[in-house]
Amino acid sequence: MSPESLLRGDSAAGPLIAGLAGVALALAFAPFGLWPFSVLAPALLFALLQGCTPRRAAWVGFCFGIGTFAAGTYWLYVSIHGFGKAPVWLALGLMAALVAVMALYSAALGYLAARWLPPRGAVRWAVGLPALWVLLEWLRGWVLSGFGWLSFGYAHTDTWLAGFAPLGGVYLISAIVLLMAGALVMLWQGTRRERLVAAVLLLVPWPVGAALDRIEWTKPVGSPVGVAIVQGAIPQDQKWLESNRETTLRRYRDLTLQVLGTPLVVWPEAAAPDLANNIVPYLRDLANAAQAQRSALLLGLIRAEPVNRGGSGAGPVTDLDELAYFNSLLAFGDEVTWYDKHHLVPFGEFFPVPKMVRRWLRLMSLPYSDFTQGAALQPPLQLAGLKLSASICYEDAYPATQRLTVLASTALVNVTNDAWFGRSTARYQHLQISRMRAIEARRFMVRAANDGVSAVIDPQGAVVAQAPEYQAAALRAQITPRSGATPYLQTGNIPILLLGLGGFLFSLWSGFRRRERIS
Repeated sequence: MSPESLLRGDSAAGPLIAGLAGVALALAFAPFGLWPFSVLAPALLFALLQGCTPRRAAWVGFCFGIGTFAAGTYWLYVSIHGFGKAPVWLALGLMAALVAVMALYSAALGYLAARWLPPRGAVRWAVGLPALWVLLEWLRGWVLSGFGWLSFGYAHTDTWLAGFAPLGGVYLISAIVLLMAGALVMLWQGTRRERLVAAVLLLVPWPVGAALDRIEWTKPVGSPVGVAIVQGAIPQDQKWLESNRETTLRRYRDLTLQVLGTPLVVWPEAAAPDLANNIVPYLRDLANAAQAQRSALLLGLIRAEPVNRGGSGAGPVTDLDELAYFNSLLAFGDEVTWYDKHHLVPFGEFFPVPKMVRRWLRLMSLPYSDFTQGAALQPPLQLAGLKLSASICYEDAYPATQRLTVLASTALVNVTNDAWFGRSTARYQHLQISRMRAIEARRFMVRAANDGVSAVIDPQGAVVAQAPEYQAAALRAQITPRSGATPYLQTGNIPILLLGLGGFLFSLWSGFRRRERIS
């Protein structure tokens, strides 16, 4: 069997090859960093889709997506079963459901390509397929609360293509990567003229990205500011044990006292093993000690607020109160302010199921809780002379929702607890996402995690300081406040979406014209 006949989706081995290509794509991301697979894997899928019926193309695309997300997000099982204590069948079922839903996007790519795009040629490979995939990747990051993990652009935080991020964000990099994937197919199956065009498409983005990376999109607006990240490294399966409560609080207090005098001290997400409402004296003592040393505190806490009372904060509550719970950041500076997480994790922080199902979960003693969303737009937190655009957990995977706050900020801060995913690849994928946000905004990012990866990231996305993983530590570093609006912060995803829509419509028109000529 010739390579060309083997690499066809309508061959017996087509779906299997597509699944393996999807697995290879997962290796393009951290911690493996095999970024060439981000070009080779979609190029292989483009080749496999050649000559398929719409139904077969959808199946081939679905197998590709299954491979990518089964290999790339296997750590969901660790979280749901290992730490969430859900039964194996439920953990596997939820993981399989998410993987299948994610795979539907590449299935849609296959179906639409076979149904509407030209059967072959430069318009199909270098316009239609890349444009359609970028549109679907954007939809994946938005529909049903969105899941933007494993977008192609994230594989290039350490390549010259990262220079495109301030211009058009991660989706622009995805578009360029997919354009190069189409160019590879053109080199293999195109005409001589198409091969010359393909060579240009493969070579030109690299020096252009390197040149863009040298542009000073933002400028310093003050002297360097010292920051300290407190990493408690409390094992996730011990964090909420009542017997460990005092030990955990003592550890965070002692690590914080070690670094007081540093202008800004940051804790990770939900660091204290209790509601903020129940540890007010503890927090007050820390705030007084910090104020005496001229330090500002930014503390990841869970708080409760009575829904039948006005105002906000973490005051005492009673058994008669109906409570709303918030995943929050408490800022102790010149003023006391809160940031409340807006983008909540489905099945982690809220259960999108009917009340009857929730009652069943309670009877089954399965872990569940519903948090309340914070406001969609919250101003930067003003601490230590910085204007901090805050995000909690995987909120930093949604840059469009934070764009206006980032515009008004001089630095970024993300607090997270990736200990939920054990010693898996999840924490490194999440760090890569945080790095992309720093590159897009051209601002420093302070990243505090319970047991890693705690780090300080510079405006080019480089990790300039990192705490040792799985160890209690207090990491010190300096960041420089910066202001200015990169093109991406000014326009968001609109230009790349319009470009993708235009490319897709053009390829549709080309496909219709070709069918009319044939008929």
